[in-house]
Amino acid sequence: MTTHNYIEIEGLKIFYREAGAKDAPTILLLHGFPSSSHMYRELIPNLANNFHLLAPDYPGFGYSDAPSPEIFTYTFDHLAEVMEKFIQAVGLQRFSVYMQDYGAPVGLRLAARHPEWIEALITQNGNAYAAGISSAFEPLKPFWANRNEETEKAARALLQSETTIFQYTHGVRNPQKISPDAWTMDQRFLDRSGNAAIQLELLHNYPSNLALYPEWHTYFRKHQPPTLVVWGKNDPFFSQEGALAYKEDLKNIEVHLLDTGHFALEEDGEVIATLIKNFLKAQAIG
Repeated sequence: MTTHNYIEIEGLKIFYREAGAKDAPTILLLHGFPSSSHMYRELIPNLANNFHLLAPDYPGFGYSDAPSPEIFTYTFDHLAEVMEKFIQAVGLQRFSVYMQDYGAPVGLRLAARHPEWIEALITQNGNAYAAGISSAFEPLKPFWANRNEETEKAARALLQSETTIFQYTHGVRNPQKISPDAWTMDQRFLDRSGNAAIQLELLHNYPSNLALYPEWHTYFRKHQPPTLVVWGKNDPFFSQEGALAYKEDLKNIEVHLLDTGHFALEEDGEVIATLIKNFLKAQAIG
């Protein structure tokens, strides 16, 4: 049974989903943009017989509090700090991390800071290499270089319903298999009052992640965390070259390129669940 919970971190109510026996190996599920822990709604029950699952919503996402940027600093460093405090508050000591999209810069900050916490990494379209940055990011570069009303237009386009639907449907084999519940839920939160300002802060801060790629590569080479890469190869944002690049620094690694898009769980959730079970079992985890 999945439970739906809140915990206070930095004075904020942080929502999280939890399932599985607490004495089982834990997987921390870190969501992407523009989603929330809702993206793991089907993966969690598929893994709960074998693992303890925790899926939090970051501040500004899902059911967690969303204070304005005037009173909360929306950077990836700060999101990682909140997740670090969340991990400590719920009592995790060793766990695997599933990272999708924004989940990678949050999760890899945690892993590099606390390598002793990490049993394994699972990255699903969670980029950590320049090779994975596709041409879809080109319109954002003027915004990154000089934020103003004109350059913000490209970032604001990422908050529109058409773009959210595109993220879920581009590159999938069977669009009819993708439930509109997924993008409807995401858009509901994107459209709430004040959320555009929050998301623009994070989009503008995104280059801070690229700057940390060398640090994360050093972490990979030094600590060699077992890593499973499950990647929707038709992702318009993070190319399959980003998936293959993990092989440059990691030895204990499996890479699976799936014929689907950015939110691979929507079409290949059962396949990914099986890959996770098999990979972690091979690492004597679960």
